[in-house]
Amino acid sequence: MKLSTVFLLGAVLLSAQPRNLEIYWIDCEGGAATLIVTRDGQSLLADSGNPGSGDRDAKRIFEVAKKAGLKKLDYLWTTHYHSDHVGGAPALAKLIPIEHYLDHGDSVEMDDSRGAQLFNAYKAVADGKRRTLSVGEKLPLKDVEITAVSSDGKVINRSGAINPFCRDAVRKPDDTTENQRSAGFLLTFGRFKFLDLGDLTWDKEMELACPANRIGTVSLFQATHHGFYGDNSGAPAHVWAIKPQVVLVNNGPRKGLHSGAWDTIQKIAGLEDTWQVHLALATDKAHNTTDERIANLEATDLCQGHYLKATVTPEGKFTITNGRTGYSRTYTAR
Repeated sequence: MKLSTVFLLGAVLLSAQPRNLEIYWIDCEGGAATLIVTRDGQSLLADSGNPGSGDRDAKRIFEVAKKAGLKKLDYLWTTHYHSDHVGGAPALAKLIPIEHYLDHGDSVEMDDSRGAQLFNAYKAVADGKRRTLSVGEKLPLKDVEITAVSSDGKVINRSGAINPFCRDAVRKPDDTTENQRSAGFLLTFGRFKFLDLGDLTWDKEMELACPANRIGTVSLFQATHHGFYGDNSGAPAHVWAIKPQVVLVNNGPRKGLHSGAWDTIQKIAGLEDTWQVHLALATDKAHNTTDERIANLEATDLCQGHYLKATVTPEGKFTITNGRTGYSRTYTAR
């Protein structure tokens, strides 16, 4: 066999090797867009950011998708129909093909003109490719298990350990907005577990947590509702029970991660780190993580839209990298 043929064969075999699992948190200025790329290149985008601003968020998502080597999105998982989670979908669909649209069902905010406009725009672009998620449903992905743990006001019903944090836990009235309907998921890849609940509300978090913890513990937690925005999410009985090793906050410069939310996160037993998409400008330095773990330090009008990325190996090691600086840190899933 010629030497050139050997080198060519080696290159082909190397390129055929499965990649690591990758998760990107794309800066939508306080919106949401979390891109998951499996080892064999399957993709799921959870939420599509905001509309407007010259299609800023859709363009940022598209650029990260290209960086990840994607020519299409297999799934767009929309947690709920607020503008910062679904508004970018129509513009994004013009930039990259989307094969399947997953959601919690029809919007519960059709009486509001803005809510109706957002849902109708999404429904138009998803026509013929849309499917409603059922609680407990698993997506047909290779090597990675993604399970819907909340959808349309329901949460997964499975046994768990009795949660001591439920004792004397604060209860709040049932929420009636789209937030409460959020379709959340638990991703499992070997020992690694990642939880994204969209903007799920306090009342539903309590259902997941009390009297027994239905989720179990996780390796990486995307702080619900952009870092417990407005005290509508972030029930301590839930947050402390899932015991994430790392918390990642997809906040905006002045949205999410207020001082009380920061304090709740820092009381998680065994917490190793907190990462942020943005420096929280509405609070002080003591209630933000270190600059090296923050993707963007500026206000929106100056922001370059840097992302955070997690790379997860089959052995359970996960590395988070700051797209702004290249700084990274590696953790081992327990």
